[in-house]
Amino acid sequence: MIDGHGIEGQGIEGHGSRGDDTGSGKVAGALGKVGWRIIGYGFAIPTGIMVRKVIQGAWTSTVGSDPPKNPEAPGTEWREAIAWAAASGVAITVGKMVASAGAAKVYRTLTGHLPPGLEEGGP
Repeated sequence: MIDGHGIEGQGIEGHGSRGDDTGSGKVAGALGKVGWRIIGYGFAIPTGIMVRKVIQGAWTSTVGSDPPKNPEAPGTEWREAIAWAAASGVAITVGKMVASAGAAKVYRTLTGHLPPGLEEGGP
C-alpha cells in the first residue's frame, strides 16, 4: 500500500529512506552530525578570517591606529577597550550568523532537510 511515504512507509519510491521528495535519504544518513560539523567548519573558518580582517581594517581606517592587541592590558584606555569589544563582538556575531546560514543552506541542499538542532523560521 502506498501511503505518501513510500510503500507501507518504507521509502521504496526511490525517494530515499525518509520518504521525502529530495531523493537524498542516503546522503542524509551518511552526513548526519559529522557531516554537519564538517560543513559548519568549512564555513566558519574562512568567515572568521574574513571578519577579523574586515573589523581590523574598519577600526584602523576609522580610528587611525591598530586595534588594541589586548584590550584587558593595563595600558589600554577604557574607551578604546570598550569600543573594540563592542565592534568586534557585533562583527563576530554577524559573521557567525552568516556562516551558520550558509552551512545550513548547503546541508539542506545535500540532504533535503535542515541540520540537527536547527528549525525553520524563528520564534
